[in-house]
Amino acid sequence: MVDVVPSRLNIANALTVLRIVLVPFLAWSLLADGGHTVQWRLVAAAIFVVAAITDRIDGDIARRSGLVTDLGKLLDPIADKLLVGTALVLLSVLGDLPWWVTVIVLVREIGITVMRFFLLRYLVLPASRGGKVKTVLQSVALGLYLLPLDHLPGFVHAVAAVVMGAAVLVTVLTGLDYVRTAWQIRAAARRAQLLAP
Repeated sequence: MVDVVPSRLNIANALTVLRIVLVPFLAWSLLADGGHTVQWRLVAAAIFVVAAITDRIDGDIARRSGLVTDLGKLLDPIADKLLVGTALVLLSVLGDLPWWVTVIVLVREIGITVMRFFLLRYLVLPASRGGKVKTVLQSVALGLYLLPLDHLPGFVHAVAAVVMGAAVLVTVLTGLDYVRTAWQIRAAARRAQLLAP
């Protein structure tokens, strides 16, 4: 029986590309009118939520319909990082999020992306369960921070800060776990080369 390789041109990958396309619109709406008007912050939050939902949907469709491709495994985390990175940097530029949060998350995200490219000679490293939890926490935290918090009750800001703290913690821990996994993959590949006739 011949395995059928799913086409790269499928609905799951199209949703991932849509997420990338939404990033400039998120940036524009977040910076519109100085970045602190209620209506534009609600627009930015809505765009972010739509983009975050496509992340969940494309993964479900790919697994359920057998449309998982190496391109999808590669593009999906890149789309996530573009979306999250844009929101983090612009929120810090606007003074709504401390720069240390943005730096920690971006160093981890960029580092893991670079590591994935180096691992391509061995395999495509998909997102782990911890990585998926990290993505959910980051999405919820950023979705809250994108809201016009200055015009909302104080407890909303407190909830946003707690969720962001949890997201940063899980981001660091899962980053360390990816590094450990990458080290094991590389070590196993070197052992296999040494044992090869």
